[in-house]
Amino acid sequence: MRPPLTADERTQLTGWLDHLRSLVRTKCEGLSEADAHRKVLPTSPLMTVAGLVSHMRWVEYSWFTQNLLGTPDHGETPWTEGGHVDAEMFVDDVPLTQLLDDYDAECARSNEILAGVSLDDVERVSFREAGAASTRYILCHMIEETARHLGHLDIIRELLDGATGYERMN
Repeated sequence: MRPPLTADERTQLTGWLDHLRSLVRTKCEGLSEADAHRKVLPTSPLMTVAGLVSHMRWVEYSWFTQNLLGTPDHGETPWTEGGHVDAEMFVDDVPLTQLLDDYDAECARSNEILAGVSLDDVERVSFREAGAASTRYILCHMIEETARHLGHLDIIRELLDGATGYERMN
């Protein structure tokens, strides 16, 4: 559901992010495990439905738990110790239902974190030379990130079985 047209800034930002997040599961409805893991883009073999869902869970974790809260990594970062930069997308052996449940749980944790900070609070850990980002910036970035990958899911889903749109896919 989209946020109210005249809501305050926080409600607008979190509402749009939650709306986009909900469409991820919608885009995955009715897919077989084989299709969820099918590589349809020869030049981007990691960009599968399953890989994108896993990546989106990782992005939620990294921005809200690691960066905003400053929670130290305890091995959750898949590319540490010389691993592949997109290691979170290597999920050929993980069922789509598990990936979606993990994504939903991570989004719920992100919302709990957001409830405890102001839009002006900044990251406790920043990996950019430009400095720490505000919660407001992170929310805008997550809307952009989620929408961009939702577009990827749109394209991959259409290539897999011709399904398009936001309505129920099966």
